Amino acid sequence: MLDPLTQLAIIITLGIAAQVVGAKLKWPSVLLLLVFGCAAGAGAQWMSGERLIDPAAMFGDLLQPAVALAVALILFEGGLSLKLAEMREVGGVVRNLLSIGVLVTWALSAAAAHYILGFDLGLALLVGAMLVVTGPTVIGPILRQVRPAKPVGPILKWEGIVIDPIGAVLAVLVFEVITAGPHSPSVMIGRTLGVGIGGGAIAAWLLIVALRRYWVPDSLHNPVTLALVAIAFTASNHYQHESGLLTVTVMGLIMANQKRVSIRHIVEFKENLRTLLISVLFIVLAARIDLEQVKQIGLRDALFVIVLITVIRPAGVWLCTIGSSLSKQQRIYLSLIAPRGIVAAAVATVFGFEMNNEQIVPAVFLVIIATVAFGGLIAALAAKALGLVSANPQGFIFVGAHEWARTIAEALKEQNIAVTLVDTNLAAVRAARMAGLTAVHGSVLDDEVIDRIDLSPMRRMLALTPNDEANALAVVHNVELFGRAEMYQLVPMQELRGETLGGLRGRYLFAEKVTWWHLRERFAAGAVIKTTNLTDQYGLDEFRAQYGDAALPLFVITDDGSVRVFTVENPPTPKTGDAIVFLLDHDANEQLSRSKLQR
Repeated sequence: MLDPLTQLAIIITLGIAAQVVGAKLKWPSVLLLLVFGCAAGAGAQWMSGERLIDPAAMFGDLLQPAVALAVALILFEGGLSLKLAEMREVGGVVRNLLSIGVLVTWALSAAAAHYILGFDLGLALLVGAMLVVTGPTVIGPILRQVRPAKPVGPILKWEGIVIDPIGAVLAVLVFEVITAGPHSPSVMIGRTLGVGIGGGAIAAWLLIVALRRYWVPDSLHNPVTLALVAIAFTASNHYQHESGLLTVTVMGLIMANQKRVSIRHIVEFKENLRTLLISVLFIVLAARIDLEQVKQIGLRDALFVIVLITVIRPAGVWLCTIGSSLSKQQRIYLSLIAPRGIVAAAVATVFGFEMNNEQIVPAVFLVIIATVAFGGLIAALAAKALGLVSANPQGFIFVGAHEWARTIAEALKEQNIAVTLVDTNLAAVRAARMAGLTAVHGSVLDDEVIDRIDLSPMRRMLALTPNDEANALAVVHNVELFGRAEMYQLVPMQELRGETLGGLRGRYLFAEKVTWWHLRERFAAGAVIKTTNLTDQYGLDEFRAQYGDAALPLFVITDDGSVRVFTVENPPTPKTGDAIVFLLDHDANEQLSRSKLQR
């Protein structure tokens, strides 16, 4: 057997490799994590007789508490993404999924486990309770990749995050009933809710007070938050078994919706930590599966999974959406996406160990692998087929709705390219709306403003305000929306003075020395936006020869409808069949008009 240090290095390497490969191939990373973990565990044992990773030998008694604490941190990070403003639109459906949906899924899953897998009634009820969860560890990456139109995305996000503690508590309740039998399950539920909600509120209040009164140095905000989450989780579980998951979820929800302190830096830290935790956890849990457990998987297990995907999930969704405003296409999509994640894996591992039962873990892990594979691989295709995403999203978010930004937006709109303008100037926003453009009043630094934008047709952000620092902050603050490659800003005045903004900036737009003031002068002098198509007879060289410096290329629209932005570094090279959207100075435009009249 390999030494523990080597095994730990293998765990981290496989976890990050799965994340990288998944991102490159646009496959669900959780599926790859499970495959890599199984390969390093049962797979290596089958090939060579020895595991590359043996978590039980490595961690011993620390494995279970370490997994529980990692899940708590993941759920806290998920709670930080829950915005109550979204509930105005999706609250009814989410409420039904978390109540009716849980009961329907539990009952039908238990029945399927009993009649298909042959589990006794108590074990079937326990497995059914474990499988009511979906999970932010899988839903989150799918939503970031697919970006389905509202309200589907918020519904899946809220369900995935909030249902995890509900499923965990339900599984604990069933476990207690079938093993010891509490005198009053209703008392247990009440205590769990009280400790979970109360503990989360107290922990959030303590963190807010500590940050607001500057008790904690800025450099220690993230470590202190991490410690407080761990303390809240552990204390809640001490007073009421398995109430800790609810505590950390409530704590994250409160922190996400309060306005007293900024938590942006905390959110960024937790997102990075979540990626590492998910990578390690899935590798470790998948590596624990025994080869004999894998051999037990048969046709009945496959039938059980098929029933979960094709019957149980659709039944729950359709019952929960009766009377809602959701379209048929939206209901179908919700029915298709229900991958199980880390909580199901962790709970199955814990209870399988405590009950000394070898049937639970392989059954639940097969469900996880199958639902992650199905949901992850079908998510993008189904969203396109059902019309919930743009087939080729190429839209823009403009930061700034002033006059010449509106002019550029109108030119893009004429080419059937989606544009949404965001500005803190209400008059500018009203003028944009009067011109038939989509505009949002507010700051792009406010997450609630971003939440009001339909991101499904969007691909990039352009910061076009006269404030260079605000432009840089806008693209850096929202870099997770589209990635650094699609975040742009105007050339700052500092660049003309030989200074630099360093790495905290977007890609510089259009050409060297093209600042906000430069563009304002050209538009004020009568410059207009034009579009011309390149042909075999009229190519890029002819375009440059005709207009010279009088034309400033802005965008290239390719023959397949894709858009490329001209930048200072690595500008696109238009080819035959492409269209160039460019700014043309007044005199050159007048000369062009006269030449057309003479013809």
